[in-house]
Amino acid sequence: MTLTANWSYPTAIRFGAGRISEIADACAAAGIKNPLLITDRGLAEMEITTRTLDLLEAAGLGRAIFADVDPNPNEKNAAAGVQAFIEGGHDGVVAFGGGSGLDLGKLVAFQAGQTRPLWDFEDIGDWWTRADSDAIAPIVAVPTTAGTGSEVGRASVITNSETEEKKIIFHPKFLPAVVICDPELTVGMPKFITAGTGLDAFAHCVEAFCSPHYHPMSQGMALEGMRLVKDYLPRAYADGTDLEARAQMMSAAAMGATAFQKGLGAIHALSHPIGAIYHTHHGTTNAVCMPAVLQFNKPAITGVIGQAAKYLGIDDGFDGFCAFVDDLNTSLGIPKTLTKLGIENLDVDRVVAGALADPSTGGNPVEMTEANTKALLLSCM
Repeated sequence: MTLTANWSYPTAIRFGAGRISEIADACAAAGIKNPLLITDRGLAEMEITTRTLDLLEAAGLGRAIFADVDPNPNEKNAAAGVQAFIEGGHDGVVAFGGGSGLDLGKLVAFQAGQTRPLWDFEDIGDWWTRADSDAIAPIVAVPTTAGTGSEVGRASVITNSETEEKKIIFHPKFLPAVVICDPELTVGMPKFITAGTGLDAFAHCVEAFCSPHYHPMSQGMALEGMRLVKDYLPRAYADGTDLEARAQMMSAAAMGATAFQKGLGAIHALSHPIGAIYHTHHGTTNAVCMPAVLQFNKPAITGVIGQAAKYLGIDDGFDGFCAFVDDLNTSLGIPKTLTKLGIENLDVDRVVAGALADPSTGGNPVEMTEANTKALLLSCM
């Protein structure tokens, strides 16, 4: 089956193998004449990146790249990116890569025209209205992993390197004007990145589905996103050249990120401070925390997870779903505990404080307190 389509939900998405060839046209559609391609260091010299730069250069759009991006991007990366954007006279960004490249690319396009400091736009109340909307540069997003879904998001997750806290910077115009989802770009992902990013998408769907907030459109998208991960992540992990599996996982990633407008929960509330302090891979950290969080939330989600299990063809309701998650993690090489993930001297009180301050707590179906969050975190060890 050929998976190729043009979607306009939640933004313009050009989906299908080989569609990176349309990058110049995508820039034109976004009104970009002098783009800055922003990606992470690991991708900077890879063939998929140099080929994309070749396409931009051949179309007369220059060959500018900024790749000083950490795995958990921070305000220092952002400042350097803004400087590169301004000095190059750029008028838009091609955000290229996994969550780090996409998040920082979106942030540079946002911040380059602002006069207020970055942290003034944290996702608190209506702080986003402080921004000069007319000064935000257009964005073309090109994901090269299938997990974060940042290509369809209206925010960026940025680490404050001084406080070691992950902060969410939000504005509606963070949403890219055009997205190119080309599954061929994900073929070279290592197995552990395929697993970690795929399970990030799964965590987005699970948490959105369990969030108590009312958003039936997100509910439906989260449920189908879970099915796509269940059916296609094992295939993508087993054979990275399976283009159908890669394409379906790209869909699941975008669906999860769209669905979590309904809310996230304790999985992300824990993984954000853990990643900021210990620099663990975000999706893998989510996967490690998920079994414990499911049990933590059991009193409130037995019914809704039972509905999901039925749709997914999993027997035994909530317990069967939990067993499926355990088996999936094991099959994808996910560590059983945070200790096995490499965190040996966990600062429990600091992580708990960070979790309780994280916006994701508001979407958890069980109220998170200092006592029960500490017990939850220890169960992940």
